[in-house]
Amino acid sequence: MEVFPADQIADMHETALRILQELGVKVLLPEARNIFAKAGARVDADSEMVYIGRDMVEAAVASAPKSIACRAGARQRDFTLELGSLVFQPGAGAPNATDLVRGRRPATGQDYLEFLKLTHHFDVFQMISPQVEPQDVPTPLRHYFTTQAQMELTDKFPFFFSRGTPQVMDCFEMLTTARGLSDDEFRTHPHSYTIINTNSPRTLDIPMAQGLIDFARHGQMSIITPFTLMGAMAPITVAGAITLSHAEALAALTLTQLARPGAPVCYGTFTSNVDMKSGAPAFGTPSHFQASLAAGQLARHLGLPWRSAAGSASNINDVQAANENQFGLWGCLMAGATVIIHSAGWLEGGLTVSFEKLVCDAEVLNMVAELCTGAQAGEAEIGFDTALSEVEPSGHFFASSQTMDRYNTEFYEPHVHDYANFGTWAERGSLDANSRATGVWKEILANFQPPEQNSDQIGALKDFIAKRTEEGGAPPES
Repeated sequence: MEVFPADQIADMHETALRILQELGVKVLLPEARNIFAKAGARVDADSEMVYIGRDMVEAAVASAPKSIACRAGARQRDFTLELGSLVFQPGAGAPNATDLVRGRRPATGQDYLEFLKLTHHFDVFQMISPQVEPQDVPTPLRHYFTTQAQMELTDKFPFFFSRGTPQVMDCFEMLTTARGLSDDEFRTHPHSYTIINTNSPRTLDIPMAQGLIDFARHGQMSIITPFTLMGAMAPITVAGAITLSHAEALAALTLTQLARPGAPVCYGTFTSNVDMKSGAPAFGTPSHFQASLAAGQLARHLGLPWRSAAGSASNINDVQAANENQFGLWGCLMAGATVIIHSAGWLEGGLTVSFEKLVCDAEVLNMVAELCTGAQAGEAEIGFDTALSEVEPSGHFFASSQTMDRYNTEFYEPHVHDYANFGTWAERGSLDANSRATGVWKEILANFQPPEQNSDQIGALKDFIAKRTEEGGAPPES
């Protein structure tokens, strides 16, 4: 689905190139400025501004891979990112967690572990996301905790924060140790990813620039995501905000390709509007939907896999939360997004992830996945001999041969929705979807079984973490 005609999309791309060449981008990391300068960009050291010519950007777009084969911990978990593919991951980056049992609270290590188990449980999530920050784990040691958890509790595609080279190198070492990868195997395919947020407008800070360089040089994937809110850190119009976002994404993408041509990089955007009465972020709005459509058009203009996002600004898992998340989700789907982040669990514009909302949103994502499998209309499906000819006028199909063969498998089976009539629902306790979702996540956690791991490799991982912890860990760089 498109929101702008092709000529206007071309104009937005040309304007983004003009922004980079004439207005420039502020790059706070000296190493990144040096990389740009050596490639021919005009750099003003005093102002830290970098002016990137269109030829440099076009060469970077040409060298960026159009298809990215991502290697998870088990081969059945591998996936490919390219235009036309679809990958979900849950809400990410929240400082708080909430559920109906324990209430809203600063997120802990226990919350991180529980969300990780839920993400592993639902097959509809192909990528691990940093759903909450375990704030009870010291920051110099936090990456050890989160990486060890990902290596032990799931074999899905892991996430590492870009918070300085020492932490990133620790994470790479832990991954290769736990999964038995040689340096060549690690660098040949992306086995992990990071999220890179520009500081809109037109600023690339030190840890984000360093993350782009580190992940590119080691063959790991960066998902570039300018987070632009219309009327705040971006122009108030959809066209203006997405043009700015596009320019920032191109600048970051160019840095990855200068660091290592062909480095895996995913184009991205996360653009919505603010509530002009309060200045608070709003999600699942018509402008959010339109921005996703425009971003999809620009991604196809480049030919690159791309990331978009759903999400909700609601404070609790209520009808507003459901409406906003689904409206934002369908904006991503209709835009042809490759990766959809914050597809489940996100509340308060990213300040909180909800256990119940993750379960409820996963129901919707499962239905989307079911739609993506398509439908057949062959002889067996039409059922002339096994259904239509067996039932007399005014009869029913409950006992037809076709129904009896397929009644266990034909329809999507919900995990939280309740299709019972009112009387049966009342007899079961009159539980609403939120309450049922509590039962779902509690049961998943109670019965969780981690995937099999190599005990020697996990032992080596624990030894590495113990040694680095004794040395004081690695504080994040800023």
